[in-house]
Amino acid sequence: MSYLDKYKKIKYEGVSSTNKFAFHHYNPTEKIMGKTMKQHLKFAMSWWHTINASGTDMFGGNTMDKTLGLQPSIEMYKAKADFGFELMDLLGIEYYCFHDIDVAPEGTTLAESEKNLQIIVNHLLALQKKYKVKLLWGTANMFSHKMFMTGAATGCKDDVYAIAAGKVKAAIDATIKLGGQGYVFWGGREGYDTLINTDVGYELDHLGKFLTMARDYGRKHGFKGDFYIEPKPKEPTKHQYDFDVATCANFLRSHNLTKDFKMNVEANHATLAGHTFQHELRMARVNGIFGSIDANQGDPLLGWDTDQFPTNVYDTTFCMYEVLKAGGFTNGGLNFDAKTRRASNTIDDILLSYIAGMDAFALGLKKAAAIIQDGRIDKFIKDKYSSYKSAIGKKIDSGKTSLDELYKYGKDIPYNNVEVPSGSQEYLEEIVNNILFSDK
Repeated sequence: MSYLDKYKKIKYEGVSSTNKFAFHHYNPTEKIMGKTMKQHLKFAMSWWHTINASGTDMFGGNTMDKTLGLQPSIEMYKAKADFGFELMDLLGIEYYCFHDIDVAPEGTTLAESEKNLQIIVNHLLALQKKYKVKLLWGTANMFSHKMFMTGAATGCKDDVYAIAAGKVKAAIDATIKLGGQGYVFWGGREGYDTLINTDVGYELDHLGKFLTMARDYGRKHGFKGDFYIEPKPKEPTKHQYDFDVATCANFLRSHNLTKDFKMNVEANHATLAGHTFQHELRMARVNGIFGSIDANQGDPLLGWDTDQFPTNVYDTTFCMYEVLKAGGFTNGGLNFDAKTRRASNTIDDILLSYIAGMDAFALGLKKAAAIIQDGRIDKFIKDKYSSYKSAIGKKIDSGKTSLDELYKYGKDIPYNNVEVPSGSQEYLEEIVNNILFSDK
């Protein structure tokens, strides 16, 4: 008997429905700007939170039992996989993401861990075919075991570096076998707690070599998808080397990795970096490294990564605005790197959390498209820079001037005669509000 037998597939019923087990905004077949919602959004389930996370926090233990009544074993991990795919089928989710030790038991050696992973990968492959579900991306956990306490690729011990490389090799192999179109690096402990005991240049050099080897291995073995870096400024280390998108972009350029690596942007990590979610997406887009998204939200009043399900429609709207402006996802998608709250500890809560997140992004997609189609904001931005379309401005824009020429042009202009156009921020915010809260 399945834990999910009592539930029916979640269907779209519209905003007037009071059925809590229904979508109110997410209509998979509804077309927005030429594509269906399902094509735009590419929702994915995060294995670590949905299948494994049990409500533990730094002050208390589990509030939800996710062992499915089984003892830790290969069979328990297979049962968890069965549960996960049934859950995705109920929600109409067609992608999932995992770390190696999320889906298979960790052994006492790399060889033992890889053997366990291979067994589970075969089971996952059969489930993918049965449910018509795909792997969005895979990754390796190189932060939980105590041997990674000072880092994996940036740590101080060569044995740890070698084991980390082996874990990445095995996880890339699994990703290729499962048809995943992305492979993520999150440097959970690739950073430092104090500069007193850290050679930053040495560690960054090792990290660059590590990512280059991983890229070369993947390409050699037929991986044609994107490699991703997932920026995060801190936690668990005080300062992580993948601090934010701009930092990662600089690192990728310095190691000649921009052709193969893109960003997997997480909303909550943007908050921890002191940025907005939209800022990080915009920086990825304008730098040509936008790839995928970990969809969640944080609590600005808390100083840690709370990984809440996304329900803030302003955030989802501005997120999807950036996605649409980027031309949509290619290999990436919207992975719900989110967990139910500690007190939301039932299977009902898991389903309701996904419904809330999927509806928030569906509404955000509709409103982002409406902002673009309305055109007023885009026109305002274009007009803001209109002085660069003629005279000296055109020369500046085309790079056909010099400091000497600009000096001669500007030396006699009275400062008080320079009129800078209004930014009209409040007016533009009112446009956004009108669009968000209109009935259209």
